[in-house]
Amino acid sequence: MAQRKATNRARSRPRSPLRSPARKTATGHSRSRPATSRGYVRTAAHRPALDAPSQKLHKVLAQAGLGSRRTMEEWIREGKVTVNGELAVIGTRVKPSDTIRIGKKTVRWPATHRLPRVLVYHKPEGEIVSHDDPEGRASVFEQLPDLRGAKWLAVGRLDYNTSGLLIFTTSGELANRMMHPRFAVEREYAVRIVGQLGAAQIQRLKTGIPLSDGLAMCDSVTDEGGEGTNHWYRIVLREGRNRVVRRLFEALGLTVSRLIRVRFGVVALPPRLKRGQVTSLPAGEVKRLLEWLDEVRDPAPNREAPPA
Repeated sequence: MAQRKATNRARSRPRSPLRSPARKTATGHSRSRPATSRGYVRTAAHRPALDAPSQKLHKVLAQAGLGSRRTMEEWIREGKVTVNGELAVIGTRVKPSDTIRIGKKTVRWPATHRLPRVLVYHKPEGEIVSHDDPEGRASVFEQLPDLRGAKWLAVGRLDYNTSGLLIFTTSGELANRMMHPRFAVEREYAVRIVGQLGAAQIQRLKTGIPLSDGLAMCDSVTDEGGEGTNHWYRIVLREGRNRVVRRLFEALGLTVSRLIRVRFGVVALPPRLKRGQVTSLPAGEVKRLLEWLDEVRDPAPNREAPPA
């Protein structure tokens, strides 16, 4: 009996969400409990060397898990941050020997011996990716475990009516590397539309469609079939502008009836993770993710608008 229970528990664990970009992801939902690994490890504790090279202040604050780099820059501009008793400015560089404060709170230098925590969340439709909403709608942050001394940072956003993969981390540096347009990290979506794409429309998606905020394009468009008037496609983009997928199809005169993000970089939505469930990346997979991000150094390709 004990052996049978152990086997059942092993079968119910979600598969690893970390994967190679070339491997195909699944969009089906299965019913199982998510893993509960905490997603970070500790090694022998040590303080950072006092003679370590200086770093930009907003980067250090982001690494400490206090917010994104952009938010940290805003705090600095607003006069919320001091270094050694003096107001910091954009471009201030700091070392571990410096005393950094936000208001009256002293900021601890980011520990180099601890991996950041990374969560994978299967967002359902009907939740917003924000801490505050005047309309009182449900927030994805309400589903996340509590943190002490840090905050969860969302890696990208999904709109209210979009479901699928959301990544959260305590590392502003990790979030910045995955989201910054310079690194052009892939986002993969399963898209259901009313009708079907013609060959010319698929070509337009690949070569680029001018939107109100610039040219947007897909790296790939794959026909996934469908029934009746609904048809599924799998598309890959390298940007995360607001509602960019829906706007691309709207520009073609087509309506997106369902949109699911299934991959962000090398992190895929686990097939067994049900909507509304969250799981932590184990320490080994966090290390693999960080190693992969270190290799993503090439800037985004220069994409020019197609000739009129």
